[in-house]
Amino acid sequence: MRSALRRALRGVRWYVRELTDESAYDRYVAHVRGEHPQADVPTRRAFERMRTDRQEEDPRQGFRCC
Repeated sequence: MRSALRRALRGVRWYVRELTDESAYDRYVAHVRGEHPQADVPTRRAFERMRTDRQEEDPRQGFRCC
């Protein structure tokens, strides 16, 4: 019974992380380490800044009012 509950909670956690795009940094780190092993991996803060800057530069990424 506990294993079923743990499995359900892991599923909910995964779903929420995917829905909120919280897992984007983890995917990026895996990509950098796999494709560019010599490259430095940016911190989460630097990654989020880079991602925000890219979204604001590209009008196709959506409208940001504030």
